[in-house]
Amino acid sequence: MSMIWKTLGLAALATTICAAVAVADDCKPAYQFKTVAPGKLTVAIYEYPPFTTASKDGTIGGVDAEIAKRFAAANCLTVVPVVVDPAATIQYVISGKADVATGDWYRTAERQKVMGLSYPTYLDQMGIYSKTGVSTVEALIGKKVGTVSGFLWVAELQKLLGSNLTLYPNPVALAQDLASGRVDVGVDSYGTGVYAQKKGGYQGIQIKVAEADQRVQASIEAAQANIIYSKSNPEFGKALDAAIEAMHKDGQLAAILKSLDLAPSGADVGEPRVVK
Repeated sequence: MSMIWKTLGLAALATTICAAVAVADDCKPAYQFKTVAPGKLTVAIYEYPPFTTASKDGTIGGVDAEIAKRFAAANCLTVVPVVVDPAATIQYVISGKADVATGDWYRTAERQKVMGLSYPTYLDQMGIYSKTGVSTVEALIGKKVGTVSGFLWVAELQKLLGSNLTLYPNPVALAQDLASGRVDVGVDSYGTGVYAQKKGGYQGIQIKVAEADQRVQASIEAAQANIIYSKSNPEFGKALDAAIEAMHKDGQLAAILKSLDLAPSGADVGEPRVVK
């Protein structure tokens, strides 16, 4: 989520899986800070490609996972993934069971009150999915539109479209109704759709970045994603921020996005901000 609470129908695995990467004996950490388990970076993760992917054999991937791996390597930590249901991801950090929560979480003012928000990692743009190439908010009016609960644009689209807007619990359900014609247009993360399309999904569907429209603020200013950590561990947060900023400066983040078939321009996050 974007967003907020993404529910992809993943069973509540809450399963800890072994990390495969060992730490060299002569490794010198870039920063000193405490973690949930000494010498380890415990990562709460769920299946949400291309941002996070996880399997029971200990393999994790996606943009957020790659960032976490690089941060861990720079600080001599072994990555320990914990696969959880999306709605439980942040709770694992709050309860002290994980150091970070991954999965395209947005930097929001409400979240900032209780959680540590890292330096922005990438932008998550509002995408419009249709068979005809719709790219404007105006073109949604009068059509049957579907979107996924939890995104920043939902409230404004509800106000604008009323009963013509259908909310779905996850992208899969929206994609099915879009393919069958039960909705004319879908609104979802641009990056998620482009990635899925390159893997064979959304056949016959055009995915466009929404053009700016004052009625829907998410179309004007894309949400900044981040990696969430415990607010009670500021030293950890400082180290994480420094690592992410360094990945922006040396081009690593843009390269990660490109390697996962996402636009490298998504790394052009601008100054840190939060969504009110």
